[in-house]
Amino acid sequence: MKIVHPRRIVGSNAERTRLHNRQVVLGHVRERQPIGRAEIARISGLSTQAVSNIIAELEEDGFIVEAGRQSAGRGLPVLQYRLNGDGAAALGIEVRPDAMFGALVNLAGETLFTTREALPKNDPKTVADVARRIRTVALHGRNAEKQDILGAGVVMPGPFGKVGISGAGQTALHGWEETDPVALFENALDMAVVVENDATAAAVAERVRGVASGLRTFCFIYFGAGLGLGVVNDGEVQRGAFGNAGEIGHVIVTPGGRQCACGNKGCLETYASRISVRSKLACAGVEIGSATDIEKLYEAGNPHLMAWIGEAAGPLSQAIGMIENLFDPETVILGGAMPDEVLDHLIRALHLPGGSVAAREGRVSPRVQRGACGRLTAALGGAALVIHDTITPRIAAKT
Repeated sequence: MKIVHPRRIVGSNAERTRLHNRQVVLGHVRERQPIGRAEIARISGLSTQAVSNIIAELEEDGFIVEAGRQSAGRGLPVLQYRLNGDGAAALGIEVRPDAMFGALVNLAGETLFTTREALPKNDPKTVADVARRIRTVALHGRNAEKQDILGAGVVMPGPFGKVGISGAGQTALHGWEETDPVALFENALDMAVVVENDATAAAVAERVRGVASGLRTFCFIYFGAGLGLGVVNDGEVQRGAFGNAGEIGHVIVTPGGRQCACGNKGCLETYASRISVRSKLACAGVEIGSATDIEKLYEAGNPHLMAWIGEAAGPLSQAIGMIENLFDPETVILGGAMPDEVLDHLIRALHLPGGSVAAREGRVSPRVQRGACGRLTAALGGAALVIHDTITPRIAAKT
Protein backbone atom coordinates (compact mmCIF):
# COMPACT_ATOMS: atom_id res chain seq x y z
CA MET A 1 0.00 0.00 0.00
CA LYS A 2 1.50 3.30 -1.10
CA ILE A 3 -0.08 6.67 -0.42
CA VAL A 4 0.53 9.54 -2.81
CA HIS A 5 -0.61 13.05 -1.90
CA PRO A 6 -1.42 14.86 -5.15
CA ARG A 7 -2.48 17.96 -3.26
CA ARG A 8 -0.86 20.63 -5.37
CA ILE A 9 -3.44 22.53 -7.38
CA VAL A 10 -3.22 21.38 -10.99
CA GLY A 11 -4.16 23.11 -14.22
CA SER A 12 -3.13 26.41 -15.73
CA ASN A 13 -1.39 29.13 -13.77
CA ALA A 14 -4.63 31.13 -13.82
CA GLU A 15 -6.61 28.20 -12.38
CA ARG A 16 -4.04 27.60 -9.67
CA THR A 17 -3.97 31.28 -8.76
CA ARG A 18 -7.77 31.51 -8.65
CA LEU A 19 -8.15 28.57 -6.26
CA HIS A 20 -5.21 29.74 -4.16
CA ASN A 21 -6.74 33.22 -3.80
CA ARG A 22 -10.08 31.67 -2.86
CA GLN A 23 -8.32 29.72 -0.09
CA VAL A 24 -6.55 32.88 1.06
CA VAL A 25 -9.84 34.73 1.46
CA LEU A 26 -11.55 31.79 3.17
CA GLY A 27 -8.61 31.39 5.52
CA HIS A 28 -8.71 35.04 6.58
CA VAL A 29 -12.48 34.91 7.08
CA ARG A 30 -12.14 31.84 9.29
CA GLU A 31 -9.30 33.22 11.41
CA ARG A 32 -10.48 36.84 11.77
CA GLN A 33 -14.28 36.71 11.41
CA PRO A 34 -16.19 38.92 11.22
CA ILE A 35 -14.09 40.73 8.67
CA GLY A 36 -14.68 43.14 5.78
CA ARG A 37 -13.44 43.13 2.20
CA ALA A 38 -11.03 46.05 2.61
CA GLU A 39 -9.31 44.41 5.56
CA ILE A 40 -8.97 41.12 3.68
CA ALA A 41 -7.44 43.01 0.76
CA ARG A 42 -5.02 44.81 3.05
CA ILE A 43 -3.70 41.73 4.84
CA SER A 44 -3.72 39.43 1.80
CA GLY A 45 -2.19 41.74 -0.78
CA LEU A 46 -5.09 41.12 -3.17
CA SER A 47 -6.90 44.00 -4.81
CA THR A 48 -10.22 45.08 -3.34
CA GLN A 49 -11.91 44.17 -6.62
CA ALA A 50 -10.40 40.66 -6.57
CA VAL A 51 -11.55 40.18 -2.98
CA SER A 52 -15.05 41.42 -3.87
CA ASN A 53 -15.28 38.93 -6.73
CA ILE A 54 -14.14 36.05 -4.51
CA ILE A 55 -16.52 37.10 -1.72
CA ALA A 56 -19.43 37.07 -4.18
CA GLU A 57 -18.44 33.59 -5.37
CA LEU A 58 -18.10 32.25 -1.82
CA GLU A 59 -21.48 33.72 -0.86
CA GLU A 60 -23.10 32.05 -3.85
CA ASP A 61 -21.52 28.73 -2.89
CA GLY A 62 -22.81 29.13 0.68
CA PHE A 63 -19.36 29.11 2.30
CA ILE A 64 -19.65 32.57 3.85
CA VAL A 65 -22.53 34.81 4.93
CA GLU A 66 -22.96 38.45 5.87
CA ALA A 67 -22.34 39.23 9.54
CA GLY A 68 -23.71 42.76 9.85
CA ARG A 69 -21.98 46.10 9.46
CA GLN A 70 -19.27 47.69 11.56
CA SER A 71 -18.67 51.40 11.84
CA ALA A 72 -15.23 52.41 10.58
CA GLY A 73 -15.33 56.13 11.28
CA ARG A 74 -16.39 58.34 8.41
CA GLY A 75 -18.53 56.91 5.67
CA LEU A 76 -20.90 53.98 5.54
CA PRO A 77 -20.46 51.14 8.03
CA VAL A 78 -18.37 48.31 6.59
CA LEU A 79 -20.14 45.06 5.65
CA GLN A 80 -18.63 42.11 7.53
CA TYR A 81 -18.50 38.42 6.65
CA ARG A 82 -18.18 35.18 8.58
CA LEU A 83 -17.82 31.50 7.74
CA ASN A 84 -21.12 29.68 7.20
CA GLY A 85 -20.61 26.51 9.20
CA ASP A 86 -23.69 24.91 7.67
CA GLY A 87 -22.59 25.71 4.13
CA ALA A 88 -20.60 22.49 3.69
CA ALA A 89 -19.48 19.36 5.52
CA ALA A 90 -16.83 16.68 5.27
CA LEU A 91 -16.81 12.99 6.18
CA GLY A 92 -14.03 11.48 8.27
CA ILE A 93 -13.37 7.75 8.57
CA GLU A 94 -10.72 6.11 10.73
CA VAL A 95 -9.65 2.52 10.08
CA ARG A 96 -8.19 0.66 13.05
CA PRO A 97 -7.23 -3.02 13.01
CA ASP A 98 -10.40 -4.01 14.90
CA ALA A 99 -12.87 -1.15 14.35
CA MET A 100 -13.82 1.77 12.14
CA PHE A 101 -15.02 5.19 13.23
CA GLY A 102 -16.98 7.78 11.27
CA ALA A 103 -17.58 11.48 11.79
CA LEU A 104 -19.40 14.19 9.87
CA VAL A 105 -18.02 17.69 10.49
CA ASN A 106 -19.27 21.00 9.15
CA LEU A 107 -17.22 23.86 7.74
CA ALA A 108 -16.89 25.48 11.16
CA GLY A 109 -15.44 22.29 12.63
CA GLU A 110 -18.60 21.34 14.52
CA THR A 111 -19.30 17.62 14.84
CA LEU A 112 -22.64 16.64 13.31
CA PHE A 113 -22.44 12.87 13.69
CA THR A 114 -20.17 10.09 14.96
CA THR A 115 -20.34 6.31 14.86
CA ARG A 116 -18.28 3.21 15.62
CA GLU A 117 -18.43 -0.05 13.67
CA ALA A 118 -16.76 -3.28 14.75
CA LEU A 119 -14.40 -4.69 12.13
CA PRO A 120 -14.44 -8.50 11.99
CA LYS A 121 -11.61 -8.45 9.42
CA ASN A 122 -9.48 -5.60 8.11
CA ASP A 123 -8.96 -6.71 4.51
CA PRO A 124 -9.77 -4.15 1.76
CA LYS A 125 -13.18 -5.60 0.82
CA THR A 126 -14.46 -5.68 4.40
CA VAL A 127 -13.14 -2.19 5.11
CA ALA A 128 -14.75 -0.83 1.92
CA ASP A 129 -18.11 -2.40 2.83
CA VAL A 130 -18.05 -0.89 6.33
CA ALA A 131 -16.97 2.51 4.93
CA ARG A 132 -19.92 2.45 2.57
CA ARG A 133 -22.26 1.71 5.48
CA ILE A 134 -20.78 4.55 7.55
CA ARG A 135 -21.33 6.97 4.65
CA THR A 136 -24.96 5.92 4.30
CA VAL A 137 -25.72 6.31 8.00
CA ALA A 138 -23.84 9.62 8.28
CA LEU A 139 -25.56 11.32 5.36
CA HIS A 140 -29.11 10.00 5.60
CA GLY A 141 -31.57 11.79 7.85
CA ARG A 142 -29.30 14.74 8.68
CA ASN A 143 -30.06 16.97 5.70
CA ALA A 144 -26.50 16.23 4.66
CA GLU A 145 -27.70 15.09 1.26
CA LYS A 146 -28.80 18.68 0.62
CA GLN A 147 -25.53 20.01 1.96
CA ASP A 148 -22.33 20.42 -0.03
CA ILE A 149 -20.12 17.45 0.94
CA LEU A 150 -16.54 18.50 0.31
CA GLY A 151 -15.22 14.93 0.34
CA ALA A 152 -13.90 12.34 2.77
CA GLY A 153 -10.71 12.03 4.74
CA VAL A 154 -9.82 8.39 5.43
CA VAL A 155 -7.35 7.78 8.21
CA MET A 156 -5.26 4.60 8.46
CA PRO A 157 -2.40 3.43 10.67
CA GLY A 158 1.06 3.66 9.09
CA PRO A 159 3.56 2.96 7.90
CA PHE A 160 2.60 3.14 4.24
CA GLY A 161 4.46 1.09 1.65
CA LYS A 162 6.65 -1.98 2.09
CA VAL A 163 9.21 -0.81 4.61
CA GLY A 164 11.15 -2.46 7.38
CA ILE A 165 8.49 -1.94 10.07
CA SER A 166 5.41 -2.92 8.03
CA GLY A 167 2.99 -5.76 8.46
CA ALA A 168 3.99 -6.71 11.97
CA GLY A 169 2.18 -6.69 15.27
CA GLN A 170 -1.21 -5.47 16.40
CA THR A 171 -1.21 -2.26 14.36
CA ALA A 172 -1.09 -3.98 10.95
CA LEU A 173 -3.82 -4.04 8.32
CA HIS A 174 -3.69 -7.25 6.30
CA GLY A 175 -4.06 -7.80 2.57
CA TRP A 176 -3.43 -4.20 1.48
CA GLU A 177 -0.07 -4.67 -0.25
CA GLU A 178 -1.44 -4.39 -3.80
CA THR A 179 -4.36 -2.05 -3.01
CA ASP A 180 -4.64 1.60 -4.00
CA PRO A 181 -6.56 2.91 -0.96
CA VAL A 182 -7.54 6.21 -2.58
CA ALA A 183 -9.19 4.44 -5.52
CA LEU A 184 -10.81 1.88 -3.22
CA PHE A 185 -12.39 4.48 -0.93
CA GLU A 186 -13.41 6.83 -3.73
CA ASN A 187 -15.28 3.94 -5.32
CA ALA A 188 -16.85 2.89 -2.00
CA LEU A 189 -17.84 6.39 -0.89
CA ASP A 190 -18.60 7.95 -4.29
CA MET A 191 -16.76 11.17 -3.46
CA ALA A 192 -13.28 12.68 -3.53
CA VAL A 193 -11.03 11.09 -0.89
CA VAL A 194 -7.83 12.02 0.90
CA VAL A 195 -5.98 9.20 2.69
CA GLU A 196 -3.73 10.10 5.61
CA ASN A 197 -1.98 8.46 8.54
CA ASP A 198 -3.81 8.66 11.85
CA ALA A 199 -1.33 10.83 13.78
CA THR A 200 -1.25 13.53 11.09
CA ALA A 201 -5.04 13.58 10.91
CA ALA A 202 -5.28 13.88 14.69
CA ALA A 203 -2.92 16.86 14.62
CA VAL A 204 -5.10 18.60 12.05
CA ALA A 205 -8.21 17.93 14.15
CA GLU A 206 -6.63 19.64 17.13
CA ARG A 207 -5.72 22.65 15.00
CA VAL A 208 -9.20 22.97 13.52
CA ARG A 209 -11.21 22.48 16.71
CA GLY A 210 -8.95 21.63 19.67
CA VAL A 211 -6.17 22.94 21.90
CA ALA A 212 -3.92 23.73 18.92
CA SER A 213 -6.38 26.29 17.55
CA GLY A 214 -4.34 29.40 16.89
CA LEU A 215 -1.02 27.53 16.94
CA ARG A 216 1.09 27.18 13.79
CA THR A 217 3.88 24.83 14.91
CA PHE A 218 3.17 21.90 17.21
CA CYS A 219 3.49 18.13 17.53
CA PHE A 220 0.81 15.56 18.35
CA ILE A 221 1.63 12.18 19.89
CA TYR A 222 -1.20 9.88 18.87
CA PHE A 223 -2.16 6.80 20.89
CA GLY A 224 -3.74 4.36 18.43
CA ALA A 225 -2.93 0.70 18.80
CA GLY A 226 0.67 1.82 18.51
CA LEU A 227 2.14 5.30 18.74
CA GLY A 228 2.41 7.93 16.01
CA LEU A 229 3.52 11.54 15.68
CA GLY A 230 1.81 14.30 13.73
CA VAL A 231 3.89 17.39 12.98
CA VAL A 232 2.48 20.76 11.93
CA ASN A 233 5.11 23.33 10.98
CA ASP A 234 4.07 26.92 10.22
CA GLY A 235 0.54 25.72 9.51
CA GLU A 236 1.53 22.91 7.13
CA VAL A 237 1.42 19.21 7.99
CA GLN A 238 4.70 17.35 7.45
CA ARG A 239 4.29 14.02 5.65
CA GLY A 240 7.71 12.93 4.45
CA ALA A 241 8.54 11.52 1.04
CA PHE A 242 6.13 8.55 1.31
CA GLY A 243 3.63 9.69 3.94
CA ASN A 244 5.52 8.05 6.81
CA ALA A 245 6.89 11.04 8.71
CA GLY A 246 6.28 10.64 12.43
CA GLU A 247 6.73 6.90 13.10
CA ILE A 248 7.79 7.80 16.63
CA GLY A 249 6.64 4.45 18.01
CA HIS A 250 9.59 2.73 16.35
CA VAL A 251 12.26 5.11 17.60
CA ILE A 252 14.56 3.16 19.91
CA VAL A 253 14.59 4.65 23.41
CA THR A 254 16.23 1.69 25.19
CA PRO A 255 18.96 0.00 23.11
CA GLY A 256 18.71 -3.76 23.57
CA GLY A 257 15.39 -3.34 25.39
CA ARG A 258 12.02 -4.97 24.82
CA GLN A 259 11.46 -6.91 21.62
CA CYS A 260 9.21 -5.07 19.17
CA ALA A 261 7.13 -6.71 16.45
CA CYS A 262 9.04 -4.63 13.87
CA GLY A 263 12.26 -6.53 14.69
CA ASN A 264 13.93 -3.79 16.71
CA LYS A 265 14.55 -3.92 20.44
CA GLY A 266 13.69 -1.05 22.73
CA CYS A 267 11.14 0.78 20.55
CA LEU A 268 9.11 3.49 22.31
CA GLU A 269 5.93 1.62 21.33
CA THR A 270 6.89 -1.29 23.58
CA TYR A 271 6.89 1.04 26.61
CA ALA A 272 4.28 3.75 25.93
CA SER A 273 1.28 2.70 23.80
CA ARG A 274 -1.96 0.73 24.00
CA ILE A 275 0.02 -2.30 22.85
CA SER A 276 2.32 -1.96 25.85
CA VAL A 277 -0.47 -1.38 28.38
CA ARG A 278 -2.36 -4.39 26.99
CA SER A 279 0.78 -6.50 27.36
CA LYS A 280 1.38 -5.25 30.91
CA LEU A 281 -2.17 -6.05 31.99
CA ALA A 282 -2.23 -9.42 30.20
CA CYS A 283 0.80 -10.52 32.24
CA ALA A 284 -1.33 -9.84 35.32
CA GLY A 285 -4.25 -11.82 33.91
CA VAL A 286 -6.29 -8.73 32.96
CA GLU A 287 -7.66 -8.57 29.40
CA ILE A 288 -8.72 -5.28 27.81
CA GLY A 289 -10.49 -4.69 24.52
CA SER A 290 -11.07 -0.95 24.36
CA ALA A 291 -10.23 2.42 25.86
CA THR A 292 -13.38 2.09 27.97
CA ASP A 293 -11.87 -0.97 29.65
CA ILE A 294 -8.73 1.04 30.45
CA GLU A 295 -10.88 3.86 31.83
CA LYS A 296 -12.71 1.49 34.19
CA LEU A 297 -9.42 0.04 35.42
CA TYR A 298 -8.08 3.53 36.07
CA GLU A 299 -11.20 4.54 37.99
CA ALA A 300 -10.76 1.39 40.10
CA GLY A 301 -7.11 2.28 40.77
CA ASN A 302 -5.81 -0.93 39.19
CA PRO A 303 -2.22 -1.29 40.44
CA HIS A 304 -0.95 -2.84 37.21
CA LEU A 305 -2.26 0.07 35.16
CA MET A 306 -0.70 2.52 37.62
CA ALA A 307 2.58 0.66 37.31
CA TRP A 308 2.39 0.95 33.53
CA ILE A 309 1.96 4.73 33.78
CA GLY A 310 5.09 4.91 35.93
CA GLU A 311 7.05 2.75 33.51
CA ALA A 312 5.85 4.62 30.41
CA ALA A 313 6.63 8.09 31.74
CA GLY A 314 10.42 7.75 31.49
CA PRO A 315 10.74 6.61 27.84
CA LEU A 316 7.98 9.02 26.80
CA SER A 317 9.77 11.93 28.50
CA GLN A 318 12.94 11.02 26.62
CA ALA A 319 11.06 10.93 23.31
CA ILE A 320 9.33 14.27 23.98
CA GLY A 321 12.70 15.91 24.66
CA MET A 322 13.93 14.57 21.32
CA ILE A 323 10.79 15.85 19.54
CA GLU A 324 11.25 19.29 21.07
CA ASN A 325 14.86 19.57 19.95
CA LEU A 326 14.08 18.27 16.46
CA PHE A 327 10.98 20.36 15.66
CA ASP A 328 11.00 23.29 18.14
CA PRO A 329 7.20 23.13 18.59
CA GLU A 330 5.07 25.58 20.52
CA THR A 331 3.70 22.57 22.42
CA VAL A 332 3.49 18.78 22.31
CA ILE A 333 -0.04 17.35 22.52
CA LEU A 334 -1.00 13.86 23.68
CA GLY A 335 -4.27 12.29 22.55
CA GLY A 336 -6.06 9.50 20.74
CA ALA A 337 -7.53 6.19 21.88
CA MET A 338 -6.54 6.55 25.52
CA PRO A 339 -8.82 7.83 28.33
CA ASP A 340 -8.38 11.49 29.23
CA GLU A 341 -7.73 10.63 32.87
CA VAL A 342 -4.89 8.28 31.94
CA LEU A 343 -3.31 10.86 29.64
CA ASP A 344 -3.57 13.52 32.36
CA HIS A 345 -1.90 11.18 34.86
CA LEU A 346 0.79 10.27 32.33
CA ILE A 347 1.53 13.95 31.69
CA ARG A 348 1.84 14.60 35.42
CA ALA A 349 4.28 11.69 35.68
CA LEU A 350 6.61 12.98 32.95
CA HIS A 351 10.14 14.08 33.81
CA LEU A 352 10.88 16.36 30.90
CA PRO A 353 14.58 16.97 30.22
CA GLY A 354 15.95 20.39 31.06
CA GLY A 355 18.31 20.20 28.09
CA SER A 356 15.64 21.12 25.59
CA VAL A 357 14.96 24.16 23.40
CA ALA A 358 11.45 24.06 24.90
CA ALA A 359 12.78 24.73 28.43
CA ARG A 360 12.55 28.50 28.22
CA GLU A 361 10.96 31.30 30.20
CA GLY A 362 7.85 33.12 29.10
CA ARG A 363 6.13 30.15 27.48
CA VAL A 364 2.58 30.82 26.27
CA SER A 365 1.64 27.13 25.90
CA PRO A 366 2.70 24.30 28.24
CA ARG A 367 5.44 22.02 26.97
CA VAL A 368 3.03 19.06 27.02
CA GLN A 369 -0.77 19.04 27.17
CA ARG A 370 -3.70 16.75 26.45
CA GLY A 371 -5.72 17.17 23.30
CA ALA A 372 -9.38 18.17 23.38
CA CYS A 373 -10.84 16.01 20.60
CA GLY A 374 -11.04 12.77 22.58
CA ARG A 375 -10.96 9.21 21.29
CA LEU A 376 -12.44 10.12 17.91
CA THR A 377 -9.58 12.53 17.22
CA ALA A 378 -8.35 10.72 14.10
CA ALA A 379 -11.81 10.29 12.54
CA LEU A 380 -12.58 13.95 13.22
CA GLY A 381 -9.15 14.69 11.81
CA GLY A 382 -10.02 12.93 8.57
CA ALA A 383 -12.90 15.35 8.06
CA ALA A 384 -10.78 18.25 9.31
CA LEU A 385 -8.15 17.44 6.66
CA VAL A 386 -10.72 17.98 3.92
CA ILE A 387 -11.85 21.25 5.49
CA HIS A 388 -8.23 22.29 6.03
CA ASP A 389 -7.47 21.67 2.36
CA THR A 390 -10.51 23.74 1.37
CA ILE A 391 -9.60 26.72 3.53
CA THR A 392 -5.81 26.73 3.84
CA PRO A 393 -3.71 28.02 0.91
CA ARG A 394 -0.40 26.38 0.03
CA ILE A 395 2.72 27.99 -1.29
CA ALA A 396 2.85 25.31 -4.00
CA ALA A 397 -0.46 26.56 -5.30
CA LYS A 398 1.13 29.78 -6.51
CA THR A 399 3.94 28.23 -8.52
